Amino acid sequence: MYNYDYAVPEELKPAKTELENLIHLVQDEVRDEFTFRYEYIGSSSRKRNLVTYDKQSNIGFDFDVNLYVNDDDEHYSPEEIRRILFDAFKKHAYKFGYNNFENSTSVITIKFVDRRHSLVKHSCDFAVVYDGKNGQQYIRFNKEKNTFTWEYRSKGFEGLEKKADWLKKHGLWNEVRDLYLYLKNTNKNPDRHSRSIYAETINDLYNHHCIQKK
Repeated sequence: MYNYDYAVPEELKPAKTELENLIHLVQDEVRDEFTFRYEYIGSSSRKRNLVTYDKQSNIGFDFDVNLYVNDDDEHYSPEEIRRILFDAFKKHAYKFGYNNFENSTSVITIKFVDRRHSLVKHSCDFAVVYDGKNGQQYIRFNKEKNTFTWEYRSKGFEGLEKKADWLKKHGLWNEVRDLYLYLKNTNKNPDRHSRSIYAETINDLYNHHCIQKK
């Protein structure tokens, strides 16, 4: 059981500023290979304001960011894209205090760790994505086979932000905040990222209230 609570924007601003400065350095670093844009998504989105942290443990703020790589002609394989980005983040991240890096299944994770106090001050998960006609794809790392492939998002991620907008429009955002915090605090899977918990929250409440209205 965790003790997550919501952060206020003023608490997040310094960390976001440094994170964005890092992203800009990475954009410059990989420019000869490809360009990319970035976007805070899900709970980290500026209009959602659902970033959490646990004051009673070593779990700080966590951000979710999508990286949209411009490689329409497919000059680079999924493995090359992920490795180029991972190496670039690792090269520059130390300048901002980040000292822990991981190639997870669906994201590149960086953490700002206070090793002296075993404290994760904040972290960020970067997913490399592409929006196509048939939905969003992301680069997936299969650790057992050591392979990287483009995979479609599960159906639970389809139309997620439109559903979130609907919930907000109908005055249900406090329910979103309550359920999301509850699911974060009762999550027993350390490999389950915030973006998945956010998707479950939005889908559960959207489906529940839509059925009622129908």
